[in-house]
Amino acid sequence: MVQNTEPHWSIAADAIRAAQQGVGAPTVAREFATMGTVANLVLVGGTAAMLDELVHTAEFLESLWSRFLADSDISRLNNAEGQPTTVDPLTAKLVGEMLAARTLTAGEYDPTILPKLIADGYASSRVNPANVTTLPASARWPVDPTGTTINGDEVTLPIGVTLDSGGIGKGVAADVLATMAMNQGALGILVEIGGDVRIAGTPPDGPHWRIAIEDPFIEEQSIASANLVDGAVATSSILKRTWEKDGATVNHLIDTKTGESMNTDIVTVSVIAVSAAIAEVITKPGFTRPDFLTWAPSLGAAAFVVYRDGRTAQSSNWKDYS
Repeated sequence: MVQNTEPHWSIAADAIRAAQQGVGAPTVAREFATMGTVANLVLVGGTAAMLDELVHTAEFLESLWSRFLADSDISRLNNAEGQPTTVDPLTAKLVGEMLAARTLTAGEYDPTILPKLIADGYASSRVNPANVTTLPASARWPVDPTGTTINGDEVTLPIGVTLDSGGIGKGVAADVLATMAMNQGALGILVEIGGDVRIAGTPPDGPHWRIAIEDPFIEEQSIASANLVDGAVATSSILKRTWEKDGATVNHLIDTKTGESMNTDIVTVSVIAVSAAIAEVITKPGFTRPDFLTWAPSLGAAAFVVYRDGRTAQSSNWKDYS
């Protein structure tokens, strides 16, 4: 396991501080590196051994879903050239969630965007540049993935379709870890993976989990907060995972209508939803959809956006969690 020894601010910071202060229910917490980012676990009524198992599971999910690893399930699917591929059941679950998310957002979340990301210069891992994504010559974008089939643990992608677990992979992983902890007898759990948070059960202290929404312009400062009993918060930003291309700064979020890197007045989008996977995918239309703050509640979600000039706006139901 790769340990991150640098100070790290995340939207789980308030919950982690509460755990470390030892207030309320007995709590253990851990920070670790996974999926190209930093993750945090806060376990109420659990043990260090349970944390070890959760970390191991996160690392296992990364080994299944990383497009930068040639032997991962995702890489094998992407290079299968239309042939059925047997994968781990959790990978089949991930692919199912990707297809459902595309339908939910009417294509504004697109799991097939990978060839465009590579063409824009995001082929190598930001953690280990020696790990490079490889795709077959048939890979293309845009492409229609509706011919994808899932038959138990056997997944078949149409020729030309490739997948990137990306943000939804972090969301699904957070959901998997939260469910795992509760099934093993924890009283409560907070999982945060790169800004995607899933909580369940008893908080360390008080009647709810308090999740801070980080200020995109001021490090280690929050700009809002959400109080949850059960559910998830995800935040996406165009200010992170950026690189230079042709003299311009581009980022990992692609506008599926234009094929260009997101460049909007909105710099971060945060969404509260029933699961981290759903919260994550609903953030994407927040950068481009004019009616986003009324559309998100129609899906049972609440939303908060931060503009480039520092202004903020929120859906009418965000106050229900403040």
